[in-house]
Amino acid sequence: MTTILEKGNITIHTENIFPIIKKSLYTDHEIFLRELISNSVDAISKAKMASLAGEFSQELPEPEISITIDKEKKTLSISDNGIGMTVEEVKKYINQVAFSSAEDFITKYGKTANDLIGHFGLGFYSAFMVAKQVEIDTLSYRDGVTAVHWSCDGSPEFQLSDSSRTTPGTTITLTIMDEETEYLEEARIKGLIKKYSDFVPVAIKMNGETVNRQKALWKESPQNLTDDDYLEFYRYLYPFQEDPLLWVHLNTDYPFLLNGILYFPKLKPDVDVTKGQIKLFCNQVFVSDHCEEIIPEFLMPLRGVIDSPDIPLNVSRSALTNHRTVRRIADFISKKIGDRLKSLYNDKKGEYIRCWEDVGTFVKYGALRDDKFKKQVEDLIIFRTTYEANQGEEKAKVEVQSGDDDAWSDVKTDESYPYTTLKEYLERNKAKHENRVFYTTNAQTQSTYIDLYKNQGIEVLYMDSFIDNNYFIPFLEREYTDVKFSRVDSELDSNLVEEDKAGEIVNPQTNKTRGDEIKEIFEKAINKPKVNIKTQSLKAEKQEETPPAMVLLPEAMRRFQEMTAMMQQTEMKFPDEHMLVINISHPLIENIYQLSKSSIIQAGGESSNQEMVNLMCQYVYDLALMAQRAFDAQGMTDFVVRSNQVLTKLTKR
Repeated sequence: MTTILEKGNITIHTENIFPIIKKSLYTDHEIFLRELISNSVDAISKAKMASLAGEFSQELPEPEISITIDKEKKTLSISDNGIGMTVEEVKKYINQVAFSSAEDFITKYGKTANDLIGHFGLGFYSAFMVAKQVEIDTLSYRDGVTAVHWSCDGSPEFQLSDSSRTTPGTTITLTIMDEETEYLEEARIKGLIKKYSDFVPVAIKMNGETVNRQKALWKESPQNLTDDDYLEFYRYLYPFQEDPLLWVHLNTDYPFLLNGILYFPKLKPDVDVTKGQIKLFCNQVFVSDHCEEIIPEFLMPLRGVIDSPDIPLNVSRSALTNHRTVRRIADFISKKIGDRLKSLYNDKKGEYIRCWEDVGTFVKYGALRDDKFKKQVEDLIIFRTTYEANQGEEKAKVEVQSGDDDAWSDVKTDESYPYTTLKEYLERNKAKHENRVFYTTNAQTQSTYIDLYKNQGIEVLYMDSFIDNNYFIPFLEREYTDVKFSRVDSELDSNLVEEDKAGEIVNPQTNKTRGDEIKEIFEKAINKPKVNIKTQSLKAEKQEETPPAMVLLPEAMRRFQEMTAMMQQTEMKFPDEHMLVINISHPLIENIYQLSKSSIIQAGGESSNQEMVNLMCQYVYDLALMAQRAFDAQGMTDFVVRSNQVLTKLTKR
């Protein structure tokens, strides 16, 4: 017959906290298993400490936590071979809610809080979220004590009696509620162990099988780890993902304790850079995958693990509390990332360049958002360039993001495409164009313009990542106030144009130059008052290799249109007002000009070739537009019709 040692009411230190714990404190019911396993790990750690202090006469067994499911009885049991509890300890640590045995143990043995997982003293009571009855069977390692049985049905009433237990340790048995029977499924419990307790340093067994991994790589010394160790751990955390580009091992014990491994993943266009995938742990117990308060915003796309008992959590461990330590940890992480990048840049330039198209997004965004980080990395920001590389200079295949379809595409690189910093670019081009930067945002659609600059020996920077155009270029302009940034299609630099080629008067009666007459021909043919037509002669050894005409968008106007479209979350429409530059030195333009002069003027005032001239002018304009943007459906239809008309007329001649 069971002897009832005592009956009573559980002492509540905070008014009405028991129903709060049961119903409201923990929003996610599944974390009860995390809390109970963490308590078992604590009990095993306490046993080890007390044994080392010489308090036990018997030898400790191999640490182990065993989980058992009985579907018929609807029970789930968590058993450990830890320190166990005496009757007095059960009364103190179980019946007095919110009195943490971890805190009491630390005081007695002089250990730091980092040696134990539990801090709140409330984790045990999370069991009542899923259980209609909770029982404790426990026996302390201390000599001369008896085993104890504690039982509670979820009300403030409990029963304390003797127990037949003969082995030291503790077993928590939960009689699961009818609406929570998912926790009687072995697969569900194994999944929760893997999620929350995979890296606790104690074997957790079900049916004799060890379920958890136990080894936490981030707790190891970096000197003892190989690249394969880091890669294998990443693949375990993020299966079916491409290998990371590089990683940073965090390890500090002052002014806070922090361990972790952060990985730079290969970015994809569909990655939401505002959502983090870093896993937060507290003493190897998973807490959350939301680290927004700890990780600086610009590093959110990083992956990996952060583990710190010094990160202040709320009582359910599901959210961070606002605390100065959190801000200091964020600054520390930011600095370590900057140090790692600087080391890679200085020691392994080729690897740095190989990673740049992905890492560069982090670096640029970080420079925008964090002034301390900006100072760390400002000399590490590089750009692909058309500058002719010296022998042996680092190259790398790159990937750029197209602003049109938001997809990644390979860009062919060769010996003429090295990388450079902005300071190097400015120094190298002092003589040609001091304090002037020519750049491209899309190597494909702007290739005509890039070639024009390259042919005249003018260096162009590729600022073609998605962060450059709307954010980073304006940022650079604020940093370099005396430097002007011009996209290659915004204007024609004087180095690209022959001086006064169109200035010779060819019609004394009208006092018009050849350039004036060509301008009038195109204005009449195109018939678009908002298109500003300008005639110039482009420099080239072979004029047939230059474009006959180019559409230019002034820098300020284009940026205003882009910013407006971004704010309105719409696609930028090609502006009706733009400049059309006619290259009067091109053979095609000369042929159109001569064609307009060669026929007899008819009664209506037009030459017999006027229709052909108009078609050719419109066709030249179409080609210039195509170098700037893709046609919509109607524009493409019109282009095809004009192409057929031109070809038809040419074949009649």
